[in-house]
Amino acid sequence: MTQSGTRPVIVLVRPQLGENIGKAARAMLNFGLTEMRLVNPRDGWPNPSAGPAAAGADIVLDRARVFDTIAEAVADCEHVYATTVRKRGVTKPVVGPDGAAQLMHAEPGRHAVLFGREAAGLETEDVALARHILTVPINPEFGSLNLAQAVILVAYEWSRIGREAGEQTLVQPTADEAPLPPAPQEELNGLIAHLETMLEPRGYFLPEARREATRRTLRSVLTRPGWNHLEVRTLRGILSTLQRGPRGD
Repeated sequence: MTQSGTRPVIVLVRPQLGENIGKAARAMLNFGLTEMRLVNPRDGWPNPSAGPAAAGADIVLDRARVFDTIAEAVADCEHVYATTVRKRGVTKPVVGPDGAAQLMHAEPGRHAVLFGREAAGLETEDVALARHILTVPINPEFGSLNLAQAVILVAYEWSRIGREAGEQTLVQPTADEAPLPPAPQEELNGLIAHLETMLEPRGYFLPEARREATRRTLRSVLTRPGWNHLEVRTLRGILSTLQRGPRGD
């Protein structure tokens, strides 16, 4: 996963409903974002309605920080994006979610994305604090996104650009899921010898003139996958079972 310092900070400005904060947290964690900052949430913080709506994204809510002003919330960020459908009379570079995501991965420093309150979005003075305006190219006759939808669009594009650049994977394996290293050559040789021992009396390597070529092909087949220790043990167990023959009733 890409370093946490390159992940954008999601700043919810004067959010109104705890449910929407929770849904935004859920949208963030779906794509690996965990840092949420709240500016003057209407109903205070923590909000009991946020947890159920987050559907398990508790890490985002537990780490959420509250600020009195946007300036304080983004004080440690070099790049600030204001999400808005309209420019609101402020002249700033305009980017879409994909363009913002490219900047987030390319430009050093911390990046923060401002999202306004549900009823009316960001105010003109809020947008003035940003360096870029982030606008989603949606239907001009129905430009209505809820808070979580807006957050997930930005989070998805950030994740997508990172994956395409090879900087991160969406899902990291846990310790139990991490791939095992390849088996030592000694174990692999033992597997091949075990199989050859079973095949020899059944005439697999005949005719004699093809014996060495057949053995090389068999070895090539068995070494190509890069078996790990557990897989080799499993295959040896299968061969041993077959070697014993069927059990009597």
